[in-house]
Amino acid sequence: MLELKGLSKHFGGVKAVDGVDLRVRKGEIVGLIGPNGSGKSTTVNLVCGVYPATAGRIMFEGADITRLAPHKRVRGGLARTFQNIRLFQRLTVWENLWVARNTAGQGEPRRLFGNWVGGQRAARASVEELLEFAGLHSKRDMVTGALAFGEQRRLEFARALAAEPRLLLLDEPAAGMNLEEIGDLRHRIVDLRRRGLAVLLIEHVMELVMGVSDRIAVLNFGRKIAEGSPAEIQAHPDVQAAYLGDAEV
Repeated sequence: MLELKGLSKHFGGVKAVDGVDLRVRKGEIVGLIGPNGSGKSTTVNLVCGVYPATAGRIMFEGADITRLAPHKRVRGGLARTFQNIRLFQRLTVWENLWVARNTAGQGEPRRLFGNWVGGQRAARASVEELLEFAGLHSKRDMVTGALAFGEQRRLEFARALAAEPRLLLLDEPAAGMNLEEIGDLRHRIVDLRRRGLAVLLIEHVMELVMGVSDRIAVLNFGRKIAEGSPAEIQAHPDVQAAYLGDAEV
């Protein structure tokens, strides 16, 4: 579904991402880990089109999207969450999801018209389903800025799904969450696999990454230093030295 080929991003003399190759298959959860500053979030920003690539290619479902505008990538089936919550704080919970739900139809007049006019019932039903998924149905009319932090995290997760992606990029979704909230997040991410979505997960909470990922890739100083199953990554000497910790280092 997603293939990065020699992907690079240089900021002057700093090689934030340096020749990264990575694949994410349909229905697969791939973890992307590494120390702070290793290039993880920059990689996500490249995939989403926030930054232009210095070199390399980004392939999505067989099409080259390296130079495609960010909003067209969303229309094409790619969505993300952010490290720092980016919700519309003055809108209600329901309104945040409704706005995102209709981005899926932008550029397709027939579909957009259907969402807003003839097909509002189906579009609204989709939003109601997302409220249930996020556990926020009882707070649907609450102004988003009044939600607790963990609830805002869940809403951002649901808002990304409202755009009807086939590939979801999660950028540190567990940041600031307590153990109970992280456990709940784990179940929601696994549920996406059952729905057939592909997920690229960036996260520092190793219990979460190791518990949900089919494969894990490790970055260090912008380069991929290892890739494999969770067990293989935990035992990899270079990963232990660079990130997970090794008693001999």
